[in-house]
Amino acid sequence: MPPSIAENLAALRERIAAAARAAGRSPEEVRLMAVSKTQPAAAVLEALRAGQTLFGENRVQEALGKMDEVARLAPGPPGPEWHLIGHLQGNKAKLVPGRFAALHSLDSVPLADALQRQLERAGAALDVLIQLNWAQEATKSGVTDEATLRRLVEHVRQACPRLALVGLMTIPPPELDEAATRALYARVRALRDGLRAEFGLGAGFGALSMGMTHDFEWAIAEGATLVRVGTAIFGARA
Repeated sequence: MPPSIAENLAALRERIAAAARAAGRSPEEVRLMAVSKTQPAAAVLEALRAGQTLFGENRVQEALGKMDEVARLAPGPPGPEWHLIGHLQGNKAKLVPGRFAALHSLDSVPLADALQRQLERAGAALDVLIQLNWAQEATKSGVTDEATLRRLVEHVRQACPRLALVGLMTIPPPELDEAATRALYARVRALRDGLRAEFGLGAGFGALSMGMTHDFEWAIAEGATLVRVGTAIFGARA
Protein backbone atom coordinates (compact mmCIF):
# COMPACT_ATOMS: atom_id res chain seq x y z
CA MET A 1 0.00 0.00 0.00
CA PRO A 2 1.41 3.43 -0.92
CA PRO A 3 2.00 5.91 1.90
CA SER A 4 -0.85 8.22 2.84
CA ILE A 5 -0.89 11.95 2.22
CA ALA A 6 -0.27 12.48 5.93
CA GLU A 7 2.76 10.18 5.82
CA ASN A 8 4.07 11.94 2.72
CA LEU A 9 3.70 15.32 4.42
CA ALA A 10 5.53 14.14 7.53
CA ALA A 11 8.42 12.82 5.44
CA LEU A 12 8.57 16.06 3.43
CA ARG A 13 8.68 18.21 6.53
CA GLU A 14 11.62 16.17 7.79
CA ARG A 15 13.45 16.60 4.48
CA ILE A 16 12.75 20.35 4.41
CA ALA A 17 14.04 20.73 7.96
CA ALA A 18 17.17 18.72 7.17
CA ALA A 19 17.86 20.74 4.02
CA ALA A 20 17.41 24.00 5.92
CA ARG A 21 19.75 22.94 8.70
CA ALA A 22 22.34 21.78 6.17
CA ALA A 23 22.24 25.27 4.65
CA GLY A 24 22.66 26.91 8.05
CA ARG A 25 19.06 28.08 8.07
CA SER A 26 16.15 27.60 10.42
CA PRO A 27 13.49 25.16 9.16
CA GLU A 28 10.90 27.81 10.11
CA GLU A 29 12.24 29.99 7.26
CA VAL A 30 10.79 27.62 4.65
CA ARG A 31 7.06 27.16 4.01
CA LEU A 32 5.70 24.09 2.28
CA MET A 33 3.01 24.63 -0.35
CA ALA A 34 0.94 21.62 -1.35
CA VAL A 35 0.34 21.97 -5.09
CA SER A 36 -3.18 20.63 -5.38
CA LYS A 37 -3.82 21.31 -9.07
CA THR A 38 -5.80 18.46 -10.70
CA GLN A 39 -6.27 16.86 -7.26
CA PRO A 40 -9.80 16.42 -5.88
CA ALA A 41 -11.16 18.25 -2.86
CA ALA A 42 -10.91 15.00 -0.88
CA ALA A 43 -7.12 15.06 -1.24
CA VAL A 44 -7.01 18.66 -0.03
CA LEU A 45 -9.14 17.72 2.97
CA GLU A 46 -6.82 14.83 3.82
CA ALA A 47 -3.82 17.17 3.69
CA LEU A 48 -5.69 19.76 5.75
CA ARG A 49 -6.41 17.17 8.43
CA ALA A 50 -2.67 16.39 8.49
CA GLY A 51 -1.89 20.01 9.32
CA GLN A 52 -1.14 21.36 5.84
CA THR A 53 -2.77 24.76 5.34
CA LEU A 54 -1.02 26.30 2.30
CA PHE A 55 -2.22 25.15 -1.13
CA GLY A 56 -1.33 26.19 -4.66
CA GLU A 57 -3.55 26.04 -7.73
CA ASN A 58 -2.75 26.64 -11.40
CA ARG A 59 -6.10 27.40 -13.02
CA VAL A 60 -8.54 29.88 -11.56
CA GLN A 61 -11.79 28.21 -12.52
CA GLU A 62 -10.71 24.75 -11.41
CA ALA A 63 -9.48 26.26 -8.16
CA LEU A 64 -12.68 28.16 -7.36
CA GLY A 65 -14.88 25.09 -7.54
CA LYS A 66 -12.47 23.11 -5.38
CA MET A 67 -12.19 25.94 -2.88
CA ASP A 68 -15.96 26.09 -2.50
CA GLU A 69 -16.21 22.33 -2.03
CA VAL A 70 -13.47 22.29 0.61
CA ALA A 71 -15.15 25.17 2.44
CA ARG A 72 -18.45 23.25 2.49
CA LEU A 73 -16.89 20.05 3.75
CA ALA A 74 -14.46 21.55 6.26
CA PRO A 75 -15.81 24.90 7.45
CA GLY A 76 -14.02 26.84 10.12
CA PRO A 77 -10.40 27.14 11.19
CA PRO A 78 -7.83 26.18 10.38
CA GLY A 79 -8.93 26.90 6.84
CA PRO A 80 -6.70 26.57 3.81
CA GLU A 81 -4.66 29.46 2.46
CA TRP A 82 -4.93 29.46 -1.32
CA HIS A 83 -2.27 30.81 -3.67
CA LEU A 84 -2.58 31.04 -7.45
CA ILE A 85 0.68 29.83 -8.98
CA GLY A 86 -0.26 29.42 -12.65
CA HIS A 87 -0.42 31.99 -15.42
CA LEU A 88 -3.34 34.40 -15.09
CA GLN A 89 -4.97 36.05 -18.08
CA GLY A 90 -6.02 39.66 -17.56
CA ASN A 91 -9.64 38.90 -18.39
CA LYS A 92 -9.78 36.53 -15.40
CA ALA A 93 -8.39 39.03 -12.90
CA LYS A 94 -11.93 39.65 -11.66
CA LEU A 95 -11.98 36.11 -10.22
CA VAL A 96 -9.02 36.68 -7.90
CA PRO A 97 -10.02 39.31 -5.28
CA GLY A 98 -11.17 37.83 -2.01
CA ARG A 99 -10.37 34.27 -3.08
CA PHE A 100 -6.59 34.02 -3.23
CA ALA A 101 -4.11 35.25 -0.64
CA ALA A 102 -1.31 35.59 -3.19
CA LEU A 103 -0.46 35.37 -6.88
CA HIS A 104 2.94 33.91 -7.79
CA SER A 105 2.84 34.64 -11.52
CA LEU A 106 2.70 38.39 -12.06
CA ASP A 107 4.57 38.94 -15.32
CA SER A 108 3.41 42.13 -17.03
CA VAL A 109 2.22 45.70 -16.58
CA PRO A 110 -1.18 44.97 -18.22
CA LEU A 111 -1.84 42.14 -15.77
CA ALA A 112 -0.83 44.35 -12.85
CA ASP A 113 -3.23 47.04 -14.04
CA ALA A 114 -6.07 44.54 -14.52
CA LEU A 115 -5.59 43.22 -10.99
CA GLN A 116 -5.41 46.74 -9.58
CA ARG A 117 -8.75 47.65 -11.18
CA GLN A 118 -10.48 44.55 -9.87
CA LEU A 119 -8.99 44.89 -6.39
CA GLU A 120 -10.14 48.51 -6.21
CA ARG A 121 -13.70 47.46 -7.10
CA ALA A 122 -13.63 44.73 -4.48
CA GLY A 123 -11.95 46.83 -1.80
CA ALA A 124 -9.32 44.13 -1.48
CA ALA A 125 -5.54 43.74 -1.64
CA LEU A 126 -3.29 40.97 -2.94
CA ASP A 127 0.25 39.77 -2.28
CA VAL A 128 2.09 39.22 -5.55
CA LEU A 129 5.32 37.58 -6.60
CA ILE A 130 6.87 38.34 -9.98
CA GLN A 131 7.50 35.24 -12.05
CA LEU A 132 10.88 35.05 -13.75
CA ASN A 133 11.50 33.04 -16.93
CA TRP A 134 15.24 33.55 -17.20
CA ALA A 135 15.64 30.57 -19.56
CA GLN A 136 13.08 32.19 -21.90
CA GLU A 137 11.16 28.93 -22.28
CA ALA A 138 8.32 29.31 -24.77
CA THR A 139 6.05 27.06 -22.70
CA LYS A 140 6.32 29.21 -19.57
CA SER A 141 5.24 32.70 -18.64
CA GLY A 142 7.41 35.16 -16.78
CA VAL A 143 9.69 38.15 -17.09
CA THR A 144 12.74 37.34 -19.19
CA ASP A 145 15.19 40.19 -18.56
CA GLU A 146 16.28 42.55 -15.80
CA ALA A 147 15.20 45.76 -17.52
CA THR A 148 11.62 44.49 -17.85
CA LEU A 149 11.70 43.27 -14.26
CA ARG A 150 12.73 46.70 -12.98
CA ARG A 151 10.05 48.44 -15.04
CA LEU A 152 7.41 46.12 -13.64
CA VAL A 153 8.57 46.64 -10.06
CA GLU A 154 8.53 50.41 -10.52
CA HIS A 155 5.08 50.35 -12.13
CA VAL A 156 3.56 48.28 -9.34
CA ARG A 157 5.08 50.58 -6.72
CA GLN A 158 3.84 53.73 -8.45
CA ALA A 159 0.48 52.72 -9.94
CA CYS A 160 -0.82 49.62 -8.16
CA PRO A 161 -1.28 50.32 -4.45
CA ARG A 162 -3.58 47.32 -4.03
CA LEU A 163 -0.73 44.98 -5.01
CA ALA A 164 1.86 44.17 -2.35
CA LEU A 165 5.15 43.06 -3.90
CA VAL A 166 6.41 40.28 -1.65
CA GLY A 167 8.99 38.43 -3.75
CA LEU A 168 9.98 36.43 -6.80
CA MET A 169 9.05 33.05 -8.25
CA THR A 170 10.78 30.90 -10.84
CA ILE A 171 10.62 27.44 -12.40
CA PRO A 172 13.91 26.24 -13.92
CA PRO A 173 13.99 24.05 -17.04
CA PRO A 174 13.61 20.47 -15.82
CA GLU A 175 16.62 19.24 -17.77
CA LEU A 176 19.11 21.34 -15.79
CA ASP A 177 21.50 19.48 -13.51
CA GLU A 178 22.05 20.40 -9.87
CA ALA A 179 24.83 22.91 -10.50
CA ALA A 180 22.89 24.79 -13.18
CA THR A 181 19.67 24.74 -11.18
CA ARG A 182 21.37 26.04 -8.07
CA ALA A 183 23.11 28.76 -10.09
CA LEU A 184 19.74 29.94 -11.39
CA TYR A 185 18.25 29.95 -7.91
CA ALA A 186 21.25 31.87 -6.58
CA ARG A 187 20.76 34.47 -9.30
CA VAL A 188 17.10 34.90 -8.33
CA ARG A 189 18.11 35.37 -4.69
CA ALA A 190 20.65 38.01 -5.73
CA LEU A 191 18.00 39.77 -7.82
CA ARG A 192 15.65 39.87 -4.85
CA ASP A 193 18.34 41.39 -2.69
CA GLY A 194 19.27 43.92 -5.37
CA LEU A 195 15.67 44.99 -5.98
CA ARG A 196 15.05 45.32 -2.27
CA ALA A 197 17.96 47.72 -1.96
CA GLU A 198 17.35 49.60 -5.22
CA PHE A 199 13.65 50.27 -4.64
CA GLY A 200 13.64 50.42 -0.85
CA LEU A 201 11.25 47.48 -0.66
CA GLY A 202 12.28 46.42 2.82
CA ALA A 203 11.86 43.10 4.58
CA GLY A 204 8.38 42.62 3.13
CA PHE A 205 9.98 41.83 -0.22
CA GLY A 206 11.62 38.61 0.86
CA ALA A 207 9.73 35.65 -0.59
CA LEU A 208 11.51 33.29 -2.95
CA SER A 209 9.04 30.75 -4.35
CA MET A 210 11.50 28.20 -5.75
CA GLY A 211 11.76 24.43 -5.84
CA MET A 212 9.41 21.55 -6.58
CA THR A 213 9.32 17.83 -5.85
CA HIS A 214 12.54 17.03 -7.74
CA ASP A 215 14.70 19.97 -6.65
CA PHE A 216 13.32 21.62 -3.51
CA GLU A 217 16.37 20.72 -1.45
CA TRP A 218 18.62 22.53 -3.93
CA ALA A 219 16.27 25.52 -3.76
CA ILE A 220 16.39 25.60 0.03
CA ALA A 221 20.20 25.57 -0.12
CA GLU A 222 20.00 28.69 -2.29
CA GLY A 223 17.54 30.61 -0.13
CA ALA A 224 14.01 29.48 -1.04
CA THR A 225 11.42 30.61 1.48
CA LEU A 226 8.56 28.65 -0.10
CA VAL A 227 8.72 25.32 -1.93
CA ARG A 228 5.90 24.08 -4.16
CA VAL A 229 5.43 20.32 -3.91
CA GLY A 230 2.70 18.26 -5.53
CA THR A 231 3.74 14.77 -6.59
CA ALA A 232 5.63 13.96 -3.38
CA ILE A 233 2.47 14.75 -1.40
CA PHE A 234 -0.41 13.57 -3.56
CA GLY A 235 1.28 11.12 -5.93
CA ALA A 236 0.91 11.31 -9.70
CA ARG A 237 -1.56 13.88 -10.98
CA ALA A 238 -5.14 12.72 -11.27
